[in-house]
Amino acid sequence: MRYDVIIIGGGPAGLGVAIKASERGKRALIIEREKRLGGILKQCVHDGFGLLRFGEKLTGPEYAHRDVVTALGMGAEALTGSFVISITKKEGEYFVATTSERGLRSDSAPALVFATGCRERTARQVNIHGTRPAGVLTAGSCQHLVNLKGLLPGKKAVILGSGDIGLIMARRLTLEGAEVAGVFEAKGEPGGLQRNIRQCLDDYGIPLRMKTTVVEVYGDKRVEAVRVAPVDDDMRPVSAGEIIPCDLLVVSVGLIPENELQTSLGLTLENGTRGVAVDQYMMCVDREGVYVVGNALHVHDLVDFVTEGAMTAGSDLGSGRERQLIKIDTKNLSYIVPQYFDVSAPAQKSVFYMRSPRSMRRGVLKVFADGVEVLKKRLVNVRPPEMIRLECAVAPVDSLEITLEEESV
Repeated sequence: MRYDVIIIGGGPAGLGVAIKASERGKRALIIEREKRLGGILKQCVHDGFGLLRFGEKLTGPEYAHRDVVTALGMGAEALTGSFVISITKKEGEYFVATTSERGLRSDSAPALVFATGCRERTARQVNIHGTRPAGVLTAGSCQHLVNLKGLLPGKKAVILGSGDIGLIMARRLTLEGAEVAGVFEAKGEPGGLQRNIRQCLDDYGIPLRMKTTVVEVYGDKRVEAVRVAPVDDDMRPVSAGEIIPCDLLVVSVGLIPENELQTSLGLTLENGTRGVAVDQYMMCVDREGVYVVGNALHVHDLVDFVTEGAMTAGSDLGSGRERQLIKIDTKNLSYIVPQYFDVSAPAQKSVFYMRSPRSMRRGVLKVFADGVEVLKKRLVNVRPPEMIRLECAVAPVDSLEITLEEESV
């Protein structure tokens, strides 16, 4: 079958593209490897989703359900339980071959969107020593077992890493009757949102220990204990630490954009985001007609921003513009998305997402167009885990620079 756009991934990002594309009369196909659309939101039974977009607190399944109903109701098609086995380009068309229990299939479209999400770092990727007993899980796997399978994977847990999923699972395990001995973070500051630290740890009396990590796992068939130790600035243990008895180690040590399919097309990854470089419409700078959205592009902290960026991509499908790209210069930022700006596009408000390399009590964000300051925004309590969103109208220019400076109190 031929479509106007093929979207790989049926989570909130893929659904956002499908909704916007269908709204514009485009024929969209969503390819999803799971049996149901919705992505990771299906297992996020806590609320807090949709505050910016809908003005109300929704659970993950509620947020996903709204978009699934909307996308399919507007005519988008979905191939669930399907895996992409190859992507080729011929005469301006992208051909996507998939396999499923229904057999092999090939579809084509002039536009291709990657909305493949991200994956979790594992215990082995952070060099935890010891045996390989049962009871060592990533936070997402633990969430899947508890929220979707109705299983309690342990009675006493240690959580390594203060990412948002780990914080949320500390609360979830406590509510299900398990004991959480503590959350241990190797860095000098938490990796999750402040609201999650308050609502998931402080409200339940769960301790958070900074600059401390798990260095060894004990147990044969099942986790029996872990050794935790304080670390220096290079994350090397500075003492033997202590042994904490437990039967569950939950690892929440970061997310990595799922980009294997992108790299198979020869797309170049950025060091800061671990995703590809894009323009303000989320189109890859390496390849015309290829878009990357959601956590496959860079890891977001709010699903509302995921949908926003996806709909930006959906609004650009079939524009046929001949791009004139300039690289966005930055100062004192860990990364920025988009990394490039298409000056051939008509002047309009564009959204930029970025992160600070360190915490700041107060910061000043500035935008310079052709060396002239066109926007200045003051920020309070800037933290690396919390993404900065900037909306700015940019006219066609020869140079664009965005800087972040710390402001003295």
